[in-house]
Amino acid sequence: QVQLVESGGGLVQPGGSLTLSCATSGFSFSAYWMFWVRQAPGKGLEWVAYINPADDSPYLRDYVKGRFTISRDTAKDTLYLQMDNLKSEDTAVYYCTKDDRPRVYSGNYRSILSRGTQVTVSS
Repeated sequence: QVQLVESGGGLVQPGGSLTLSCATSGFSFSAYWMFWVRQAPGKGLEWVAYINPADDSPYLRDYVKGRFTISRDTAKDTLYLQMDNLKSEDTAVYYCTKDDRPRVYSGNYRSILSRGTQVTVSS
């Protein structure tokens, strides 16, 4: 049974930092493209970052480049998102998702299998 459990969200002031974690089980974590996606209030789901299982190459949306870092620990089957210099527009529920098949990129980041973690950036 595939499980993904996010943690690390919370309330932070603008300019602050948070590190999100996604603990996974039930599938070969090291073989899958993994995504961090978010949904802001009243908006649709959007991908923020994803990582290549072959070489851990990161891919980030332009508006988080230089502020967010995606990484993973295959020994712990855990995905991370380090978020620095947070802005109010980063307020959203953050989810981690997996692509459809191992080692194959299809870009399907919309399969939400978890509850997410709330990030609120406010003074």
